[in-house]
Amino acid sequence: MEDFKNLREIMTESEEIFDGEVVHLFKDTVELPNGKTATREAIRHIGAVAIVPLTEDGKVIIERQFRYPLNRVITEIPAGKLESKTEDPLAAAKRELKEETGYTADLWTELGTYCPAAAYCDEVITIYLAKGLHKGTRKLDDDEFLNIREVPLDDLIKDIMQGKIADGKTQVGLLKTYCVERFSL
Repeated sequence: MEDFKNLREIMTESEEIFDGEVVHLFKDTVELPNGKTATREAIRHIGAVAIVPLTEDGKVIIERQFRYPLNRVITEIPAGKLESKTEDPLAAAKRELKEETGYTADLWTELGTYCPAAAYCDEVITIYLAKGLHKGTRKLDDDEFLNIREVPLDDLIKDIMQGKIADGKTQVGLLKTYCVERFSL
């Protein structure tokens, strides 16, 4: 196994700059592998889940949602943050799928984790494939507004490759689902 001691940075000091509802910004001093020090700004995040809900006929339940930082509506897979650092990601995924789409699923497969901004944020998103779907009633949060629709997985892959889907977790989740479904990975 490769030893990464020559790459490791060790935090020697940490100052919280901003304590928000979703993110917490820290300014840290780290000791570099060469013994010198440097400053790192890091966003601490509780973690999140994302779900690719796949119907029996190969369609994905997809969302269209306005994202304030981008000032536009984008296409995404259902997702949401954990309620605590210790919450089981699968339980959170089941909750978020039900809340945002109204669907529940019989079969859940973890597709791995995704780190959307590792250079400055510790957020880890666990991505799941949900199959054996059952339609129900959505329970959106009071500040949540989104449209859902069914789109063939193949069409979404084309949209990714044509630059029509910008969201990273959605790209990763859909591409992993495509590989699992097409190549039995």
